[in-house]
Amino acid sequence: MAHADVDLRKLRYFVALAEELNFGRAAERLHIAQPVLSRQIQALEKELDAQLFVRDKRRTRLTPAGEQLVTEAELVLAGAEALRRRVAQAARAVDTLTVGFMPGLTVTGPVRALGEAHPGLTVEVLRTNWTDQVSVLHDGRVDVGYMRLPVDSAGLELRPLFGERRMAVLPADHRLAGETSVNITDLADERLLQHPDSVPEWGRVSRMSRGPRERGETPASETRSVEEKLEHVAAGRGFSILPESTAAYYQRPDVVCVPILDIPPNEVALAWVAARHHPLIGEFVELAVAMR
Repeated sequence: MAHADVDLRKLRYFVALAEELNFGRAAERLHIAQPVLSRQIQALEKELDAQLFVRDKRRTRLTPAGEQLVTEAELVLAGAEALRRRVAQAARAVDTLTVGFMPGLTVTGPVRALGEAHPGLTVEVLRTNWTDQVSVLHDGRVDVGYMRLPVDSAGLELRPLFGERRMAVLPADHRLAGETSVNITDLADERLLQHPDSVPEWGRVSRMSRGPRERGETPASETRSVEEKLEHVAAGRGFSILPESTAAYYQRPDVVCVPILDIPPNEVALAWVAARHHPLIGEFVELAVAMR
């Protein structure tokens, strides 16, 4: 088969359909007619020589090839956006390095040191969260980022920095609020107010006793920011698990933070796109490691 270049527009259409799994909703989201979307998906399947979706009267679902393309397409589209950003920056003759950081982490030292070493350089910072700390690297919003692990490290280089203990954040009147420490099993009957992937130990513990899943509840993964988590905790809707520095930064009188003894610390690492070999990224990494 002759080589065929993959059209980025078709990839965007594919990703929208993969997320919606409904041609009508995906077409509406893309502001195109449904027959146009169908033709574009068929053309993409022909170009790749692979069936990406199975469609019947009841539903649309991804094939194994389609599932593989979801991950690949997201990285390609993010890379294209990063390219656009860097070319636009070069056209403006702006020398900038952007550092991403998760809540609770302080990046002032290495940011200031890099700026002082390069007077013509503008060092920007961007606060990230659990859902976008990886994507901001791939799409070029950030050049190097402070990550809270675990993350999907595909296409990234990681440099470990340090670990910090994790804290159970509880309402001030909670039954465990006066304890000096707890085990995660002590919380098995509570509702976790964050995406369970951010607390890998939770799946094991929640099956050991009558946890949220056994009661027919689902984790409050829609709660994204630290501020939202704390509001829900203070209202008595459940608990959250935060790294110690984050918990300390967001102290408030209506919640308490108790160390969890039997789970490993939260690991913090620096990350950047592996294909990028910019000397300023390497210099920043060395400064950050020296100042950790």
